[in-house]
Amino acid sequence: MALTEEEIAFAVDLFSDLGSITTRKMFGGLGIYHEGVIFAVMLSDGRTMLKGQGEMQARFDAMGMERWVYQREGKPPGAMPYWSLPDSALDDPSEAVDLAREALRHL
Repeated sequence: MALTEEEIAFAVDLFSDLGSITTRKMFGGLGIYHEGVIFAVMLSDGRTMLKGQGEMQARFDAMGMERWVYQREGKPPGAMPYWSLPDSALDDPSEAVDLAREALRHL
């Protein structure tokens, strides 16, 4: 199911303190970009996830953020380099932006 305009507006607003945020619809979800760099996605089920590379992967794991793992029929599970935002960050844009800035520094 595709995301609603309200869900897309929520994602843009959540990260708006980063500065220039752009989005691109993809596979029923949304890519979220800062200055042309994808740093987050919103999945078609509404989960907002930050991209984690390098030391951010361990940090996100330590924070209890859930990694995006998908399953295709007849295939082993595939782990993507994205972790779900904590509920507290979904309710607090400053926390979401702080995590996004850290993630961007490691991309």
